[in-house]
Amino acid sequence: MKQTIALVDDDRNILTSVAMTLEQEGFQVRTYTDGESALQGLTSRPADLAILDIKMPRMDGMELLQRLRARGAMPVIFLTSKDEEVDELMGLRLGADDYIKKPFSQRLLLERIRALLRRNEVSRAEGSGAAPSGVMVRGELSLDETKHQCLWKGEDIQLTVTEFLLVKALAARPGMVKSRDQLIDAAYGENIYVDDRTIDSHIKRIRKKFRARDETFERIETLYGIGYRYKES
Repeated sequence: MKQTIALVDDDRNILTSVAMTLEQEGFQVRTYTDGESALQGLTSRPADLAILDIKMPRMDGMELLQRLRARGAMPVIFLTSKDEEVDELMGLRLGADDYIKKPFSQRLLLERIRALLRRNEVSRAEGSGAAPSGVMVRGELSLDETKHQCLWKGEDIQLTVTEFLLVKALAARPGMVKSRDQLIDAAYGENIYVDDRTIDSHIKRIRKKFRARDETFERIETLYGIGYRYKES
């Protein structure tokens, strides 16, 4: 079955050219010219991945992302302009899995899409370091990769694909420090370059989600200038 990509941008030239490329690569594509119509469409018919522009009429990409995240963990890539660095970081804090700057090569976009879809499949189907049941348990933390489910003290924590892979990478070796480069490789793969700040933004959002359920959550430690580690209980 073809994987479905939702493409949301008010630039019809981008919609047409990117949709043609994706369809030639075997994807099914649904296009939207504004955030409100995209929200309606994706609510009734979810896609495997969404590509969102930030500045759009009726509902911008930031608000659309927030509303999509309230409904689930569908992988999301942001399209940003060169002068939108603040928007990039805000998008990551809101839960975007990746971003790519305009103007972009369609080959690069395809690589990012395939990498993110691959990560999504792996996070649901594999259990590196997990118990035979597919569940990794570290004290009060439970990660079920087959269900893409994260529990803390029995409460569900809604994580994006990238956030789930980062928590898994840290929790797999409690007490061991993971550098930002190691976390980038774990979450994005070795062939995708992202800035160190991207990892920092994801970690901040992960902590915020856990602390929304447990104000005392302090398991993910920052070692300044080195990286992060999952503190043993």
